[in-house]
Amino acid sequence: MTHSPAVNGQFLKKKDPIAVRIRGDLRKNGSLYLMLLPVVVFFLIFHYQPMYGAQIAFKDFSPGLGILDSPWVGFEHFIAFFKSRYFLRVVGNTLMINFKDLVFGFPAPILLALMINEVNSKFYRKTVQTISYMPHFVSQVVMCGLIFEFCSLDGLFNNIRNIFGLESIAFLQKAELFQGIYVGSSVWQGIGWGSIIYLSALTAIDQEQYESAHMDGAGRLRQIWSITLPNLLPTIMIMLILRIGQMMNIGVEKVMLLYNPMTYDTADVISTFVYRKGILEASYSFSAAVGLFNSGINFILLLTVNKISKRLTQTSLW
Repeated sequence: MTHSPAVNGQFLKKKDPIAVRIRGDLRKNGSLYLMLLPVVVFFLIFHYQPMYGAQIAFKDFSPGLGILDSPWVGFEHFIAFFKSRYFLRVVGNTLMINFKDLVFGFPAPILLALMINEVNSKFYRKTVQTISYMPHFVSQVVMCGLIFEFCSLDGLFNNIRNIFGLESIAFLQKAELFQGIYVGSSVWQGIGWGSIIYLSALTAIDQEQYESAHMDGAGRLRQIWSITLPNLLPTIMIMLILRIGQMMNIGVEKVMLLYNPMTYDTADVISTFVYRKGILEASYSFSAAVGLFNSGINFILLLTVNKISKRLTQTSLW
């Protein structure tokens, strides 16, 4: 018969290796976890806790009855949205604006970071970075005010047109120009801030690679193509996955500040539609269904692009 080892008549307890690792990690990184705690609490309160209310998308919600006592209606609100005469317009505009922003806005910070990285003068680099960052810190209200000034009949854009002998036009009253103005202003506002992460990635590239390439006779363009871009590819792919995961999202504030009845055909998007239905018309369940549909499509796009990226470039979020 075998006996467990004992000391002074007491049996030794085997230590749980997982618990030991957790305690050791807490002792080593306790201050980091403490710094992370406010972020975790923020997401739990403002992102995860509200998910409980998402069930009203499947109910005929009444504030008087509350969430639990409101009757279930299943997918009735989703079907109503799909049959709505606004469905194709808001979904199409949302996708089109995001697609244009993806084509023009996503590469812009990469190109800016590459150009800044090629400049030898530190003063010039800092100046360009500072100027390009500034629009990011301008509020949407002020930014839209600037856009109104630039696009007015006696604004900057029409003054340029007048120089070339062209007549002044009301830019913000033409539906066909709205998406271009929206995307162009977004690129202007975000190009500097978006370049920060790429500039950080560029600093991590081993400079010996450039020296070896230079000794082999490679010029600057060849070095960018053969060294810089391959080293940037993992960062680019991660940012691309995150960007495509938001293809159905457009900030409601900027669109509402810029659009008007004359531009609804190209400016009305899912976020503004949800605002009108949920806030102005008090159709809480319907607007929740539209928002849930929006989030579901984003989630599917995120999973799909992440899988494709993992297969093609071995880079993914998980």
